[in-house]
Formats: sequence, C-alpha cells, structure tokens
Amino acid sequence: MPKESGHKKRILYVLKFLSERTDDEHGLSVQKLLELLKNAGINAERKTLYDDIEQLKEFGYDIQLTKGKEGGYRLVSREFELSELVLLTDAVQSSRFITKKKSAGLIKKLASLASVHQGKSLSRQVQVSGRIKNMNETIFYSVDTLHGAIDSDRRISFNYFDHNRHKEKVFRHGNKLYRASPLSLCWDNEYYYLVAHDEDFGGIRHYRVDKMANIEILEEKRTKVEGFSLAAYTDKLFGMFGGKECLVTLRCKDSLAGVIIDRFGKNVPFRLGDDGYFELTAKLVLSPVFYGWVMSFGGDILIKSPEEAVEELKRTAAAIIESYK
Repeated sequence: MPKESGHKKRILYVLKFLSERTDDEHGLSVQKLLELLKNAGINAERKTLYDDIEQLKEFGYDIQLTKGKEGGYRLVSREFELSELVLLTDAVQSSRFITKKKSAGLIKKLASLASVHQGKSLSRQVQVSGRIKNMNETIFYSVDTLHGAIDSDRRISFNYFDHNRHKEKVFRHGNKLYRASPLSLCWDNEYYYLVAHDEDFGGIRHYRVDKMANIEILEEKRTKVEGFSLAAYTDKLFGMFGGKECLVTLRCKDSLAGVIIDRFGKNVPFRLGDDGYFELTAKLVLSPVFYGWVMSFGGDILIKSPEEAVEELKRTAAAIIESYK
C-alpha cells in the first residue's frame, strides 16, 4: 500500500474510533488506539498517532487529552449534543405518523451520532412499544413525492380516503381523483399534512398525508397563490379541522392568560376588563374542534361574537347534554 494511501486510511480510522468510543466521560489511551488500529489491519507507531491527532485538531475536531488512569483522548464536541439527540429521539418516538419499524430505524441512526456509551443511554430512554403508531409505511414515499412536486413547481393528483366501522378504506367522493397545487407540508397534532390549492374547490385546503393514495406528479405548473403564509393558515385552525373562517371575539378569565398566549401568541391584543376577564378578537376557522376547545374550559372562555358561533356552540352543548339523558 502506498505511504500516502496508508496515512489517509489510518487517520480515518483514528477519527472513527474517537467518534464511536469517546465522549466527555470516556477516553481512549494511545495504547488502546494502537490496538484498535492493529485489529483493523493497520500498524502504527505512537509518533504517527500523535501526528494524526494533531492534524485532526488542526482541521477543526475538538479532541482533548485527559491525564490519569481513566484518561485518554476524547472527541468532546459533536454535530449534535446528547440533549439535542434526546429531543429528536423523543419527537420520533412520540410521533403517530412514523411507524414503529421506521421509528426504531431512525432512533438507531440518531444513536449512531453519539458515542457508543451515549447511544446506550439514549436507547434506554426509548419507549416506543405500546404507543399508537401509524401502520402505513408508504407515508415516507408520499412525503418524498410531495417534496418533489413542490421543488419542481408541479401540480399533483391523488385519491383521498377515510375508514369505515370495519376499519376498511373508503375513498371519498366515489374514488374521485383530486387535483391540487401543493404549497407546503406541515406537522400538526402528531400528523403530517399537505396544504395545497385545490383546483376543484378553488381555494386552499389541507389533507392528511397518511390518507392520501396514488399520488402522482403532473406536468402542469402549480397555481400561484400570492401572499400565502403557512403560519397564518394553520394559526386559524383547531386540530387542522376545516370550516368557515371569520373574526371571533372571546371573553376569557384572567387566569387563562397563559393558555391564550400559548394558543394565539403575544401579538394578539388583549382588552382588559375590571371584572376578572379580558377579551380578544382573532381570525379563526369555526369547527367542532374549536367549539370543543371552548367548552373544555367550563365557562371560563365564552364566545361573544359572531352570533352564529354562539348559537352553534349552544346547539352543540345541548346535543351533548341530550345524548346523556
């Protein structure tokens, strides 16, 4: 093996061993590194190993030497901190739209970004079994296709389905082929959604990706939607349910200020009263989920306007009470 080629291979193995086996609490001695290199079929001396580590440090790798019995060389800085990997792992394992099989695969890949010691700690925190998970593995291919359509500025066609009481797929509108201009993908309430301009509806709608089937990228260019904002669109929705959009005024108890800020943000003005309540007005979409959200506070949040929303909430509440008689 030429000398230069052998040097390149050796320094790559040194980086590999430091990445896989060291962290803030675990190091590798020079002797251990030499043993690992020998097991990989590479003979090296201490001086060449020191030179390799210095070159890696000059390149930008944060490798530190700790003295003492438990000391050694350690790669202490990584692309992801352990706390960040824990955060990403929790997002993967708690997501309903990621299947159990795909969750295990993704978490294994995340664990590989840490040392083997941190990876074991990460795996011990994982509790995927028992959680409700999507059984549809094709969602990942769907997401890839939708991203491709957005990147290439193309329309798409697809079928959309629900499930009946026998847990069978039932395609909407007699297996009608939907045609739409994809605008953006978003993750809300543990599901992936496509927000698109629906060509037949003539407006912006959203679809759960795991309920989309037979997605095809068409040759036609997407319909342009001037001034579209994903944040503005989703902020009006409750649980991604569609409905009539209008300005809604809410009367809220002072103790719920934090809840309202969490839901609407700090930019929505509060009109403060002197009776322990405040009011706000926001553009919302009226839906069963919105009415359920209001009722969940047991009268501490009231709808003041519009009147149609007030009346619909009354009808909903009356129907619930009647069903329990």
